[in-house]
Amino acid sequence: MQVFLGIILFIMGIYFGSFFTLATYRLPKKENITHKHSYCPNCNHKLGMLDLVPVFSFLFLGGKCRYCKHPIGIRYFLFEILTGIVFVLFGLSLKIEINTVCVENMIYIILVILYFTSLFILAGIDKEKNQIQKSVLYYQVLVSILYIIYSCTFQNGNVYKYGIYLTVMIFFILIDTIKFKKNLQENKILLILLFILNMLIITGEYITIATLLCTILMIGFENIIKYSKRRKSPKVINNKKTKPMIFYFSIANIIMLTGNNFIVNYMIK
Repeated sequence: MQVFLGIILFIMGIYFGSFFTLATYRLPKKENITHKHSYCPNCNHKLGMLDLVPVFSFLFLGGKCRYCKHPIGIRYFLFEILTGIVFVLFGLSLKIEINTVCVENMIYIILVILYFTSLFILAGIDKEKNQIQKSVLYYQVLVSILYIIYSCTFQNGNVYKYGIYLTVMIFFILIDTIKFKKNLQENKILLILLFILNMLIITGEYITIATLLCTILMIGFENIIKYSKRRKSPKVINNKKTKPMIFYFSIANIIMLTGNNFIVNYMIK
């Protein structure tokens, strides 16, 4: 039964991963992500059904477009597999059994999938474009509000705590809107704070703190590697570009949330 569930979760994950790569590519270009037909970015040829099967189409086509033979970036293939693995690990971390899934669990799983959707897309865009996609961040705000409703309905969530979070959230959105209209540019720090607040609402205080610590370790480890490369090869260009913080936060949050579920469901009795 667990193997069957793992297969279902993996298939779901790779299809979501395919959608995430599409959204990461199109959203910064302000292209429609739901109604516009998929196409090859090199020759603009519309892709057929057999071209759009996640993971397998890449393998069957030899990593090239069927029509123009232009190489397809292997990062898309790897990202789809990674998303599938994340879905499997998260499902296993919850110790899900198909025959015992109840409405409450299903709602939670759906909300987490919606939250993961925002994490993957925000992380992808921030990594590739070094920008925070505000439309996806506001989608995440909506997921946070839905999670508050779920928590207060099924989990006896603290209404006063969530009331404070909502007040702060509205304050951040208002300030960002005012500043954007005044300066015609987004306040990245404010958007990061809004992202952290969403993370705080959905994954809780403990996991958020663990995520922040994990992010610091990831950035520190990356800086050590870059410093070592510069020492070995002084010709290496020192890239001063702002670090994609949302990318690091998202990866760390997925790791911490999944790891916490494993600890709670398998190690603590």
